[in-house]
Amino acid sequence: MIKHYASFKISVLSFIFMSALFLTGLNGNAQTIEIIPSYGYQFGAKLNYGNNYLKLKDSDQWGISVGFETFDDTMIEVSYTRQSSEIRIRDIIASPVETRLTDVNGDWFLVGGTKYFPNGNIRPFVGGALGVVVVTPNNENRDSFPNIPSYGSDTNFAFTFKGGVNIMFSEHVGINIQGNLMFPVNYGGFYVGTGGGGVSVGSTLVMGGVSGGLVFRI
Repeated sequence: MIKHYASFKISVLSFIFMSALFLTGLNGNAQTIEIIPSYGYQFGAKLNYGNNYLKLKDSDQWGISVGFETFDDTMIEVSYTRQSSEIRIRDIIASPVETRLTDVNGDWFLVGGTKYFPNGNIRPFVGGALGVVVVTPNNENRDSFPNIPSYGSDTNFAFTFKGGVNIMFSEHVGINIQGNLMFPVNYGGFYVGTGGGGVSVGSTLVMGGVSGGLVFRI
């Protein structure tokens, strides 16, 4: 556990350090800084293998993005998003009935861009980002799966797309409403022991969600 926490801490510090250097370089040309704290709902997903599956349950999510305007109505952004969910399994050998396998946290560290199409106080947008997601299982269900290993944090490449609208109440304050598609590459890689054997599953998922938040333009 200490090893996993240290690895995650190093990942967070590295992201913060690289983002600080990146944004410092942009700051000299930036016209506007945009800060958006948000909260939302992330739909689940399923990984099938044969007639069996692993299921990532629906969950809430929260996050924050910081953007710098580099061209008219174009923002370069860094963002952090946190998800806490549950993975369930149905396996004809390990668990014929769908059962909770483990809780799981997902920490997304992304750098990307957003293009606005403003019409007065209404600012529709589309955007995308690249980065990593740190997947950390915890609280494994050892009552149902006594041979389950202790999973460690796993860092995977990820990319996202988004679209939505900012509704500005004034020049500096508004609300954000958006939908997103999140693609963690090789999400999972979970092994479930079944005595003499087991199953190992990993793939690229497509995870959709919606969120809302406040917009602060400085």
